[in-house]
Amino acid sequence: MNVLVLNCGSSSIKFRLIATDLDLIAQNADRRLAKGTIERIGGEAIIRLEVEGRDPQRSTASLRDINAAVDFIARWAASPESGIEEIKSIADIQAVGHRVVHGGERFKESVLITDEVVRAVEDCIDLAPLHNPANLTGISATRKLFGAGLPQVAVFDTAFHQTLPDHAFLYALPYQLYRRYRLRRYGFHGISHRYVAYRYRVMRNIAREATNIITLHLGNGCSATAISAGNSIDTSMGLTPLEGLVMGTRSGDLDPAIIEFIAAKEGLSTREIETLMNKQSGLLGISGLTSDMRELLAEEREENDRRAKLAIDIFCYRARKYIGAYLAAMNGAEAVVFTGGIGENSPEVRARICDGLQWIGIALNEELNRSHTGGREGLISREGSRPAVYVIPTDEELLIARDTVRCVLKERQPRNSPTTQSRNVA
Repeated sequence: MNVLVLNCGSSSIKFRLIATDLDLIAQNADRRLAKGTIERIGGEAIIRLEVEGRDPQRSTASLRDINAAVDFIARWAASPESGIEEIKSIADIQAVGHRVVHGGERFKESVLITDEVVRAVEDCIDLAPLHNPANLTGISATRKLFGAGLPQVAVFDTAFHQTLPDHAFLYALPYQLYRRYRLRRYGFHGISHRYVAYRYRVMRNIAREATNIITLHLGNGCSATAISAGNSIDTSMGLTPLEGLVMGTRSGDLDPAIIEFIAAKEGLSTREIETLMNKQSGLLGISGLTSDMRELLAEEREENDRRAKLAIDIFCYRARKYIGAYLAAMNGAEAVVFTGGIGENSPEVRARICDGLQWIGIALNEELNRSHTGGREGLISREGSRPAVYVIPTDEELLIARDTVRCVLKERQPRNSPTTQSRNVA
């Protein structure tokens, strides 16, 4: 099945084309056909396209909205210019999988998109006002282009964390606020954390129920998750992606009284403070230079920049604290797993996060740590390290494609078939 995976923002789309089916999933032999991004939709869009085995292409085009961008992707994929052998016409795209940020408490797994599902995602807009409307626009654009007959699947970033127990997801606020508004910890990056847990199981050849790990997704957005018996039991992001670790431009954890303090001192509205905490804080806010960890490490190394070093230190310290907290919450873990752009590609950050955790038994192998970058997965700790430490590159698009296949086949199969009974685990 040729699956188009879409991750739609307000003015951008990230996409991937993957050929997969149940046999290919079982063999871990899914075929990655093409990928790309379209940015600055609404004007002269910047387009990056890459077909597997070929050099990337970069171009521009006037794309007025998301509808035009989705149309561009589909027609490019089906054109001789793309050279994708599996797709000769738009009809060869057989399903579409959408990353949907927020599914609230309604969605605990991926689902085939229906009008009822669309209404339920709309009901979650209050919880994700910046993301769910864009995701819905992508669903609408795909329906217009392909027609109602093409199956579409919603894969929710919050679904993996729906296994959090009450004591982990509830805030210590008046309980009626949860009853009225479902005010609680939802967590995000769930697709990534779920995929990484799956790859860890495959590498170790263990059952889902035997998976007890702490996963750190470190990129421009960052989150930590405690996974016990294969389930998410705690995670650092909360009602929104703002809570938790220090991130590229997000503050992470802070005293909520700071909001009123800043409002009084700076004369800012609540919306302006929210923008400050989401887009002007984190690594960028502390360093005053950039949100890019690579640039901060270079500034520290080459210029001995004090604030660059401070930003990195705070970033690593906060991650180390969460590892310690989750080890306590889980009564220990077998492994700590790094993923995301920083987690996969920065041996120095990984080493600085783990430095100070020797007392619990963590010991990195310096050579292995340095060698695991650029998509290489594997163990980076010394023999006997407890917990062990791994690097596992994430692949959210692959998981979305796999869930799309499962949901489509589940709809087509008899209710008592093995396909229907199988659970979406990766």
